[in-house]
Amino acid sequence: MNTKKNLDEILINKQATINRCIKRIKEEYQDDFRENFTRQDSVILNIERACQTAIDIGNRIIKLNKLGLPQSNRDTFTKLEKNKIITPELSSKMQAMAGFRNLAVHDYGSINLDIVVNIVENNLDDLKSFAETVIMKTQS
Repeated sequence: MNTKKNLDEILINKQATINRCIKRIKEEYQDDFRENFTRQDSVILNIERACQTAIDIGNRIIKLNKLGLPQSNRDTFTKLEKNKIITPELSSKMQAMAGFRNLAVHDYGSINLDIVVNIVENNLDDLKSFAETVIMKTQS
């Protein structure tokens, strides 16, 4: 079994998951977002899914390259940064996304909608960039 080929397929599938989540977020993020709890739930859930998928991608790369065991979701991105798989800037952005994911999963009631709006309007491309960067680096 070709590990490189399997890795490529896994990463491509995970990248597609991130892209589907982002597409769904954009579909649900409408003018009535702040008043529509169903849209809010959908957007938050899809941000959470996309973040978890990015963490899964990072953990897969770490495992296959024997880079150690991350101690937290944020540490996944720190390890990738230290091993020059992602830039410090992208690592910082992804660590912030992991922090949001943790908040969404463990303390949903205290999510500030302004943070959600900021992620949707300014940070969705960070998730895409992460997946693209990791795939590109692991294919070379």
